[in-house]
Amino acid sequence: MSQPEPNIDEVVRSIAEETDTPTETVSKMYADTLATYRDEARVFDYVPLFAAKKVRNQLRHNPHRKH
Repeated sequence: MSQPEPNIDEVVRSIAEETDTPTETVSKMYADTLATYRDEARVFDYVPLFAAKKVRNQLRHNPHRKH
């Protein structure tokens, strides 16, 4: 049984608020990360979760992000 797809707008908005990053920046990063993960994945159930986690971690650990 596969996992339901998360609402991308909600995921992007949540990451943007948590990391104090513009939604446009988060949206682009999330889309790029999601595409990369989907290209490499054999199982797709948790790909959106992993993509969100990677983007969130990148933004939290990058002190030079642009607003």
